[in-house]
Amino acid sequence: MARSKVHPIHRFESWQVWPGSYDNPPTDGNFPCRSNPGLEISRSTAIASMGSCFAREIRTVLLNEGYGYITEESHHPAAVHASAAWERTYNSFSIRQIFEYTFEEWQPDLRWWLTPKTGKVQDPYRRIILYESIEEAENDFEQHKVHSRRALEKAEVLILTLGLTEVWEDTVDGSVICLPSGPYPNEGGDMTRYRFKVSRYKENLANLERVHSIMATHNPDCKILVTVSPVHLWATFRKDADVITASCNSKSTLRAAADEFTARHDNVFYFPAYEMATIYRPMTNQILFADGRECFHVHKKTVRFIMQQFFKFFSSENHKPS
Repeated sequence: MARSKVHPIHRFESWQVWPGSYDNPPTDGNFPCRSNPGLEISRSTAIASMGSCFAREIRTVLLNEGYGYITEESHHPAAVHASAAWERTYNSFSIRQIFEYTFEEWQPDLRWWLTPKTGKVQDPYRRIILYESIEEAENDFEQHKVHSRRALEKAEVLILTLGLTEVWEDTVDGSVICLPSGPYPNEGGDMTRYRFKVSRYKENLANLERVHSIMATHNPDCKILVTVSPVHLWATFRKDADVITASCNSKSTLRAAADEFTARHDNVFYFPAYEMATIYRPMTNQILFADGRECFHVHKKTVRFIMQQFFKFFSSENHKPS
């Protein structure tokens, strides 16, 4: 009787095989990657980034290493997280809205929150940005759109860091706020028009495709580099899942959307920051999570490792961050 072998003979590259399995080399401190990922950057490359908390880590390292990181609105406190005062954008809906208000006519039904006790004007769509008056808020936002457009049109490489799938949606027009945070909800502002939901694969992929479509019109030569943030959820608004399960669902959904998005476009690339932090670092018995109260963040050593791999993957100058 004929028999088939359990492991048929195939020709794999080392990076295609699980480290340390059978006769494949074990982990050596370098994340396995193909020799030519298709994207190359140098210190003269104009790089923009936006996204979750991890986008700020990328920004900091690129600036410290002297890369051509785009910094618009450097006077604005919300610009410390990204290339313009986009603040932190944890979900793909908020990212999509940035491109829509930058290049198109984006007018949500309710544009500003007025805090019930302190009388501040709060921007619901850029996390916690506060003003003394509607006039001040609208003037600043008009200036912000100019800086936002400048950053996105100038970018040769745009890094998008995807964070989570939990969103708060306006039931009137479908606009999505980044998070119900800041003085407006804390002072008892009316949140009844917003509904919490867990966004799904198709929605997140559609948001990424919308971003790509807008960039194809306004900066078609820009390359897009997508990552999934390795920073886990601090808390979940879900009532049907614990925080660890909810965080895993968020990352898995976004990872699947990023994979399909990358496969569809020649100018889109994926950087496995999430996999480096959550799988490869534990494989090498290295620390993953930060110490202290924000232990859902990744440790500074893990950030350093990820950025070392970033430069190994993409930098034409092939160096390690200092």
